[in-house]
Amino acid sequence: MAAIKELSDGNPSGTRFGQSATDLIGFWGTAPSAQRTSSAQSALTLTTATTAGYGFTTTTGFSALVAQVNEIAATLTAAGLWKGS
Repeated sequence: MAAIKELSDGNPSGTRFGQSATDLIGFWGTAPSAQRTSSAQSALTLTTATTAGYGFTTTTGFSALVAQVNEIAATLTAAGLWKGS
């Protein structure tokens, strides 16, 4: 069996990677990067389903959702947690 390096010291409070948003972290051989910031990370407020469908009263709400999904993908890819394209 391969020797495995544990990153946790068993502290009951848990284990944290990075002390601040500017600390660089990377996984699976990616270049370490700081925590991403983007206006797409702001909270979305969706309405209930309307005649426009899917809970969006305008295309602006849908576009904000698309921007958030794209930011999630970019964040996971930058950290090496998702291969991306």
